[in-house]
Amino acid sequence: MGYEILYKNEVCKNQFEIRVKAPYITKNAKAGQFIILRVDKNSERIPLTIADYDRENEVLTIVYMAVGYTTKKLASLNVGDEIEDIVGPLGKPTRIEKYGTVVCVAGGYGAAPCYLISKAFKDAGNKVYMIMGARNKDLIFWQDKMKDACSELIITTDDGSLGVKGFTTSVMADIMNREKIDYAIAVGPMPMMKAVADLTRGKGIKTEASMNPIMVDGTGMCGACRITVGDEVKFACVDGPDFDAHLIDFDEVMNRSKIYKDYEKRCDETNCNLQKQARELEEALKV
Repeated sequence: MGYEILYKNEVCKNQFEIRVKAPYITKNAKAGQFIILRVDKNSERIPLTIADYDRENEVLTIVYMAVGYTTKKLASLNVGDEIEDIVGPLGKPTRIEKYGTVVCVAGGYGAAPCYLISKAFKDAGNKVYMIMGARNKDLIFWQDKMKDACSELIITTDDGSLGVKGFTTSVMADIMNREKIDYAIAVGPMPMMKAVADLTRGKGIKTEASMNPIMVDGTGMCGACRITVGDEVKFACVDGPDFDAHLIDFDEVMNRSKIYKDYEKRCDETNCNLQKQARELEEALKV
């Protein structure tokens, strides 16, 4: 028995929110954790962050961007369709403490997991700034939810179409100049997280990054998600996904993430050709 999709919505261009009934996952889920799913029996396993959960109604919320073969396949499903299997919650939850002033930096697709993280820090008594960044206004979503989850929401866009024009790090630098920040967490693209780490380095600000490297089994056995933190090799799936951002070898992680780019491109091209052939065959059979 699979996981039935109860709700689906395209929250912004090519980014979808789905909700499924998942009692075992929602019973134990915490901020910062993730799941691994297979769309069907022949699909690869992909990790996706837990965006929200409703323990009472046992509903799990996932937000994802349809960019690769499997996420596009997932995006083709609708309400009433079933996902083959979902495993979770996986990974260690974000360490929630009362630090004082907390900044959550969310870049692009990293906004979804920051909702639960910010909410947990706010509930713990912290003053929480949420900085959401994207290329343009069409890629910003969940504004009302994010406002409720933090003390102050600041939106940045590269083109200035919404909020502050520029990058998330520019806004963070402004906050650092006017008040003391006690803790920061970055979630999103690797270059953005690296930039946040560089900005806070040596400033006495505890800074963590939620890592999203290539992952396969999610239980620490395959080693695909290994990263170097200080002088140690860590696995993002079981030791993380949150790590001390000042100790992460971001260059190594980014280089490893490029390993399968050519394979992904060929897979996507093959899929497009197969879909085209299927449509042509369907049209031919109508004649």
